[in-house]
Amino acid sequence: MTVETAVGGSILSAPTKNFRSIRTMRLDHVVLWTKDPAIAMDFYTRVVGLEPIRFDEFRAGDAPFPSVRVSTDSIIDLSPDNGGAQHRVNHVCLAMTKAEYDALIDRLQAEGIDTGDRLAPTFGARGWGPEGMYFPDPDGNVIEARYYDD
Repeated sequence: MTVETAVGGSILSAPTKNFRSIRTMRLDHVVLWTKDPAIAMDFYTRVVGLEPIRFDEFRAGDAPFPSVRVSTDSIIDLSPDNGGAQHRVNHVCLAMTKAEYDALIDRLQAEGIDTGDRLAPTFGARGWGPEGMYFPDPDGNVIEARYYDD
C-alpha cells in the first residue's frame, strides 16, 4: 500500500522486513484546544475522572496551560484556543477497565451527555475491544472511551 500526498508524491510504502517494532514508544501527550481551560479541567477531572496536572500553576499564571493525566506516561494538555486554532483533533481514545467504563457512563449521563450510541466491537491499539462510545467535551472535542477484555 502507498499513501499519496496532495501533490502526488508517495510518502509511505507497505512495511517491509526493515520495519522495526515501535513497542517501546508510548503516546506522551495530546493537545486539545479549549475555549476555557478551567471548564475543560472540570469536565476531564470531575466527569471523566482524570487527575489534574499544573492547574494551580496555570491559574497563577506560571504555566501556559493545564493538563490531565491519562496514565503514568500519557497526558492531555488543555491549551487555550485564543482564537488561533485552525484545526481540531478528530478524536482521542481513552482505554480503561470495564468498571471504569461503566462508572464513566454513569458520570456522563449525570451531566446529561448522551451515551446511547455504543460501538461494538471496536478496534484500537490493543486489538479488538467489546465496546466503546464517543462523547463530546465542553469544547466539542470528540472523546472515545473503550475497554478491553483482559
